[in-house]
Amino acid sequence: MTATEPRRVTDLVERQPQYVTTAGNETVEVRPSIEAIGQEPIQGAAYAGDSRQLLDEIIPASIDLVVTSPPFALQRKKAYGNKSPEEYVEWFLEFAEKVYEALAEDGSLVIDIGGGWQKGKPLRSHYHFKLLSALTDDSGLLADRFGETFNLAQDFYWYNPAKLPTPAQWVTIERIRVKDAVNHVWWLSKNDAREKPDNRRVLKEYSDAQKRLIEKGHDAQSRPSEHELSDTFDEPAEDGAIRPNFRNAIDDSSTTQSSAELLENLDVPEALLEVVLEEGLTEELVQTLGAAHTEDNVLEIANTRSTTPYLEACKETETEIHPARFPRELPKFFIQFLTEPGDTVLDIFAGSNTTGQMAQQTGRKWLAFEFEEAYLEGSRYRFQEPEEIRSGSTSVPEAQSP
Repeated sequence: MTATEPRRVTDLVERQPQYVTTAGNETVEVRPSIEAIGQEPIQGAAYAGDSRQLLDEIIPASIDLVVTSPPFALQRKKAYGNKSPEEYVEWFLEFAEKVYEALAEDGSLVIDIGGGWQKGKPLRSHYHFKLLSALTDDSGLLADRFGETFNLAQDFYWYNPAKLPTPAQWVTIERIRVKDAVNHVWWLSKNDAREKPDNRRVLKEYSDAQKRLIEKGHDAQSRPSEHELSDTFDEPAEDGAIRPNFRNAIDDSSTTQSSAELLENLDVPEALLEVVLEEGLTEELVQTLGAAHTEDNVLEIANTRSTTPYLEACKETETEIHPARFPRELPKFFIQFLTEPGDTVLDIFAGSNTTGQMAQQTGRKWLAFEFEEAYLEGSRYRFQEPEEIRSGSTSVPEAQSP
């Protein structure tokens, strides 16, 4: 499948979009309607409305990935809308059934969901775990009502080191808790998720030490130990390191495995392992790889950008800024990991449409559903140059990084 064909992404939804973008990840045109774009291919489309109704209008099994960050269940109500922990599971199930039908058989649903606290107590809420159970258990609520369940393909954790120390009462006043800086990210699939995912699309760049070892290389020869070293490490098969779940094995002081055994069990390339064992560098490599892989399924992303083109454009045009934007790295990781160029990505709580922007830049088609029209209006700035926004023109804006 190509990046924009064989059909327009707007063919997947019955109603008219709020705006559309032309194909391409370098030069993009933003238009207010399908008609205004003429015969050019359409890569993305944003729709204002209730996602439950919009999902009813979508062609079944047409979406490859839904990646979204729904309003979290918080005791204190936010401007962008959120349900209480007690209401949350029932509310989200209304979307989940429709998402399941919209997804292709090999499709995935990725949910970024923050935790919460019990009202008036320094105790955590279980609402996000209850949601996971409702969506994936064979006897869960989704199975009872819909007859189908998602599978938990893998759990991820978004660590935001810049998160504010909240809740203030427990963290900064009484000092009886630490700040809550981690969101759970559930990757759910309809089947066993073997066909689409490819971790080679999200390889982590080799560390400086590993690069030096690759550049230096080793001649095939026999050492005093009679251990044969291969020179194949000079040309590693991949351009980066596979992202394993590495952290616990390194940090667990109770482990009974030796460092060499740990390396053998953690997908360290065989050629690298041969060199390390021969040179007596096992402990050093364990520490190096441990430090280099701490965000494997722990995605460390500081959500601190305050001068992006989107924000600047909203301020200049006095457009309402979405107050709960998630960082571009989060949807981009899952879009690249779980889809191929030309696939279709949907965000059912699009907000300022970071997901659509990342899909556009990585060659995927995209749909964005957002209930608040004002947020969706501002999201078009993610696809425009500041100069175009100031002039009030939407002729040929450039795709921008947030």
